[in-house]
Amino acid sequence: MRLVLQRVSQAEVTVSGLPVGSIERGLLLFVGFAPQDGAAEIEHWARRVPELRVFEDEAGKMNLSVLQVKGKILAVPNFTLNADVEKGRRPSFSRAAPPAQAEALFAQFVAALLAQGVEVETGEFGAHMHVALVNDGPVTLVLEEQARAETG
Repeated sequence: MRLVLQRVSQAEVTVSGLPVGSIERGLLLFVGFAPQDGAAEIEHWARRVPELRVFEDEAGKMNLSVLQVKGKILAVPNFTLNADVEKGRRPSFSRAAPPAQAEALFAQFVAALLAQGVEVETGEFGAHMHVALVNDGPVTLVLEEQARAETG
């Protein structure tokens, strides 16, 4: 599972010119799945992301989470995060989960984020989306690792 997290002051996803997801202050998450991803990765990142302290406190230190600032998450499915560009000039997407699997995993991930108490908006799976954002900072993190066997 790969995530690109951006701290934003606003973000919006449109499909065919119509908004499908929009947030003010919060986190924009681009979410990609590999074939081996499953419940362990979803649980790990759904717990971890809302607790990441990437928002500034009154002293200007990154000390607050999206939950603490009462922000929202805009989660956007993005299979291109698993692109392989090692050979040739055209990306290969053989490292990305098949669409049906990825769609189910994305739905599970969104449900797991909601269970953590954060408000979540989403892009539209499988659609051609336009994403507009104002990156705040800029703060951009690339999150990827296999979920640990221990979830503590």
